[in-house]
Amino acid sequence: MTYKFRIGLRPQWVLSADGGADETSLQDLLALLAAVEAEGHIAGACKARGLSYRHGWGLLRRFEALFGATLIQTRRRQGSELSPLAQRLLWANRRIEARLAPTLDSLASELQEDLQRLLPQARAALRLQASHGFAVEALMPHLDGAGVELRYRNASEALASLARGDCDLAGFQLPQGEFERDILAHYAQWLDREAHALIQLAVRNTGFFVMAGNPKGIRGVRDLARPDVRFVNRQMGSSTRYLAHLLLQRSGIDVGQVQGFQTNEFTHMAIAAHIASGMADVGMGVETAARRFGLDFIPLVRERYFFAARRADLEQPAMQEFLRTLRSPAYSGDIGALPGYDAAECGCLLSLAEAFP
Repeated sequence: MTYKFRIGLRPQWVLSADGGADETSLQDLLALLAAVEAEGHIAGACKARGLSYRHGWGLLRRFEALFGATLIQTRRRQGSELSPLAQRLLWANRRIEARLAPTLDSLASELQEDLQRLLPQARAALRLQASHGFAVEALMPHLDGAGVELRYRNASEALASLARGDCDLAGFQLPQGEFERDILAHYAQWLDREAHALIQLAVRNTGFFVMAGNPKGIRGVRDLARPDVRFVNRQMGSSTRYLAHLLLQRSGIDVGQVQGFQTNEFTHMAIAAHIASGMADVGMGVETAARRFGLDFIPLVRERYFFAARRADLEQPAMQEFLRTLRSPAYSGDIGALPGYDAAECGCLLSLAEAFP
């Protein structure tokens, strides 16, 4: 089955004057501001957005009137730069997109499959639940037409769902080295060594994100206890949060000593956006997110990302198609292009005993 359509959901800003009923979308403005930031001048930004110079200025002036503040600061022969208000709008938009993207992608996938079931020649989709990551995100375009229903869940939720029979594939990650045993012990309650098999997806770098140039001089875990350092954490139940807890425990640091330990974000990109916008000094996540936001990255561990599946399902046509996609050069190439990712064993089937001897 090949999808005849693809559903996508995106967040949208709207602005109303004095709480009135009339709403104005900010999407065109945000896109223009991002282009000004990238191009360094309004003329180039308008060209990049396919707008006339007059229309671009009109858009800026209209929203400056609504906000009652300047959005662009122009200096003769020096180009244009965003005002503090415009910069704040852009960073807020990036945080919102990073925070909401997995939820909206899950809802879009759910809606896609609900509608597909009403169409002729529909077939049951593989149900994939996984913690949000760049390799999973990159996988979905390659599965277009393969009938895969994605739900972003934290690793514990995904594995519990697999154990109940509520999904067919559950994504989770484990750090290599000293913390592997502790985190595996938590996951073991949902994994059956006889009934389940593992499909390796990728190995990735996880570490600290800090502002470019590392102005706070953060070098390791002990710096999280400094009173001048603000930390941003992942949400309850996430593997990254559990790893942060273990790292602090090893260093003899109580979580109460870490300013911001209870501040939660739901994706690696949201962590990076939080730091890049100046709301925190350090967070923890996958290297790719740090690079995309121009942050410095301090490596801590290498993690293996797996999909767990029932052995009995491995020979099903849909699962075989899924495995062929994982092993395709096109997908391996996409993962290899992600900073900090290694796809050398992507699609490799392992028993639990082989993966964790």
